[in-house]
Amino acid sequence: MTTAHNSTQLQAVDIAIVGGAMAGATLALGLAKLSTTLSRPLRIALIEAHVADNQHPGFDARSIAIAHGSIFELSRLGIWSKLKHLGTPIENIHVSDRGHFGMTELNAKPLGLDALGQVVELAKVGSVLFDELAKSSVQVYCPAKVTDLQAQQDGHLLLLDDGSQLHCQLLVAADGAHSVVRQHLGQTTEHVDFQQTAIVANVVCSAPHHNWAYERFTQTGPLALLPMQNMAASTQLKEPSAQLTSSAKGLSRYSLVWALPPTQADDLKNADKSEFLAALQHAFGHRAGRFVDVGQRVSYPLTLSYMPRPIYHRCVFVGNAAQTLHPIAGQGFNLGLRDVVGLLDVIAQAFTQQGEVDVGSSALVHQYLAARQHDRDSTLRNIEFLVRGFSNQYWPLVAGRNIGLRLLSWLPPLKRPVAQTAMGWR
Repeated sequence: MTTAHNSTQLQAVDIAIVGGAMAGATLALGLAKLSTTLSRPLRIALIEAHVADNQHPGFDARSIAIAHGSIFELSRLGIWSKLKHLGTPIENIHVSDRGHFGMTELNAKPLGLDALGQVVELAKVGSVLFDELAKSSVQVYCPAKVTDLQAQQDGHLLLLDDGSQLHCQLLVAADGAHSVVRQHLGQTTEHVDFQQTAIVANVVCSAPHHNWAYERFTQTGPLALLPMQNMAASTQLKEPSAQLTSSAKGLSRYSLVWALPPTQADDLKNADKSEFLAALQHAFGHRAGRFVDVGQRVSYPLTLSYMPRPIYHRCVFVGNAAQTLHPIAGQGFNLGLRDVVGLLDVIAQAFTQQGEVDVGSSALVHQYLAARQHDRDSTLRNIEFLVRGFSNQYWPLVAGRNIGLRLLSWLPPLKRPVAQTAMGWR
């Protein structure tokens, strides 16, 4: 990794990636690995505005579920072996509809798997990814921000706040939901406002989690619990209070994502700890045990935001820069990783077929769009369907979703396609 600052000399690269969180860092590492197999090495630059510590907005105290299909792709890229020690396996998922009879389970063993996915803490992942970037051929500009962006016939000229100037054939926007690249290029997004706000926090429970995850649909919206590694509760990751440690006998940690109406979410975010835990216990029940502690609570509005065409002149958009999802099915990073893999595959195929490649050509950019369209469109439709179908009390929908959940329990063969979708198998 080369960190460049205050260089007024124009640096020419093949691919410039703006944004170095999960999608951008993964793409940079994937390109560096791919480059070693091509007819010529790729010149790759990564521009990231924040140092990868626990204050980084993309590598904060949240946890995410990495689906089984995504683990396969990360392994193919040589990245999962570096992250595996950080993962907590999800061996079973319990799905229920609060106040109704619908419930089912998804289990890894009947599918011949050790786990349906893995839960990782983003703060730890960020440190590992940037350590790997330091060993790679990627030229990293960090911390650095794009202050100006000029589209040219043969590429893009980027001006950075540290004085650096870059020219790239292909620009990749991986800079999140409020993409600076998208703003500079005047591109717009479509929005669906679900009138929900998510509270995200780490909680301590009185019983071992035994690698179970939970998705519970309530009157206010879905409530998800993801199992986490046990550790001392008082850490730099803003964990629960110091008198409780999840490594103590019988205690366990979960990552909580709780969708609520905005006013209720604001009240609970600011409520005292005992009031919050009581409300959480009432909404979730006692299937996982008794909630005994909660760490820092953060909140954010839940919307579906997407670019109808996540491409532009010599530019592609990946991850949250292309679409942000409701967390109801935990597909945000998994869909973004499929964007990354799709771009890597298109570039690899172009070099195989042509030998010498302009990686920003209109043909390559449109091949990426075509490769991603079906998966992306179907995922967006499915997420909106789930949110609307499970976040209301209209009785025909309530009856339909509960019958559907029960059918999954009564007819196990029906679970396989549902599990395959949840695990990101395409």
